[in-house]
Amino acid sequence: MNKEKLSLRLYQLLILLLTPVLVIVFLLRSINHKEYRQRLSQRFGWVPSYLKPGGIIVHAASVGEVIAAKPFIEQLLIKYPDLPITVTTFTPTGSAQVVKSFSNRVQHCYLPLDISFCVHLFFKLLKPKAVVLMETELWPTLIQRCYKSNVKLLLINARLSAKSLKSYKKLSWLISPTLNKFSAILCQSEDNAQHFIEMGAKPDLVTTSGNLKYDIAITKAMEDKVAELKEYIDTTRKLLVVGSTHQGEEQQMLAAYKQLKIDFPDLLMAIVPRHPERFSSVVQLCQAQGFNTVERSSKQKIEKQTDVWVIDTLGELFACYALSDICIVAGSFSDIGGHNPLEPALFAKPIIVGTNMANFKDMNAKLLAANGIVQLSSNDDLARQIDKLLNDASKAKLLGENALSVVLDNQGATQKTVERLASLINS
Repeated sequence: MNKEKLSLRLYQLLILLLTPVLVIVFLLRSINHKEYRQRLSQRFGWVPSYLKPGGIIVHAASVGEVIAAKPFIEQLLIKYPDLPITVTTFTPTGSAQVVKSFSNRVQHCYLPLDISFCVHLFFKLLKPKAVVLMETELWPTLIQRCYKSNVKLLLINARLSAKSLKSYKKLSWLISPTLNKFSAILCQSEDNAQHFIEMGAKPDLVTTSGNLKYDIAITKAMEDKVAELKEYIDTTRKLLVVGSTHQGEEQQMLAAYKQLKIDFPDLLMAIVPRHPERFSSVVQLCQAQGFNTVERSSKQKIEKQTDVWVIDTLGELFACYALSDICIVAGSFSDIGGHNPLEPALFAKPIIVGTNMANFKDMNAKLLAANGIVQLSSNDDLARQIDKLLNDASKAKLLGENALSVVLDNQGATQKTVERLASLINS
């Protein structure tokens, strides 16, 4: 047995041994979120019998990936009207986003655990012509099955940060051969492409196609959602939206908000936690800080005395950004590495991010170069920067317009990706 086969076997053995732990994790999460114990059989490759085989599988792990992949999937539906398009996810929130985005126009199930017998059953039932993975979704057993079965395998919107590269190099014995089983790797940017090559991918497999996340547009459904949310707020009040917050970040936001309320007593803050399991704890934190807090799920209108609106629902962040006066993109005030700043940019809104945008380095650099974003040199400077934008409407307007220009100037990755997949399927 050569080194490559041995490394794969060791990985597969480790995953198999961890299976009971993974099942326990799903069950523990299901205590507060029953979705984690629903459709559990799909985690082991047993997909519903009504799913048609012989099509294209697109894996988008969670909500962000589903949103980013939407234009690409829409193009697949047009180009391959007779092929079943199956969109897989790993999280229940991602699953809900697929249903919301596509209804019954695509097939949907969970991607199985990366265990040999699970992947075997999954492939036996779906018999795909091609499999598309996104960003850094590297599942060695699944990838090996595609390779052995001559199924075209594409990694799209691929990204590998310098930090991730350093970590992945510790697993180079497993990751490097895995990368070279892809039919093609389409990267978001040149630096990401270089990182994949440095990780061991053959240069002829790696190309730069641009970032799918730029290919966003305001849809009718989005406009309807904006109109719906608008009914709950007083539009004469300035609205500060904090999107995709993580543990510890809400505390920073509330501290800045408390300072701002001195000069802007009518300022309203909307907080959108990244993970549903934290909704209730964020509400409790806001209340404990003395803020009059309303939960979006309560469907109460925002009154004059309301300080904080916690968006404890799914799929409404885009609409909140559309209604905001200033947007703060969280994940950048912790070690997470930031979240997508293009969502508020689409609505030409002024954007503020924290010091850590490592996961969106290229995107952030483009916005900074175009004067389309404010990045803090210190997270303690948040209140001061918000204050400056609230006091300078023309500067805030220009910042938003510049951000929108960056979005429009960098669109086109979707078409390149569809064309590359088509060439692989036809080869």
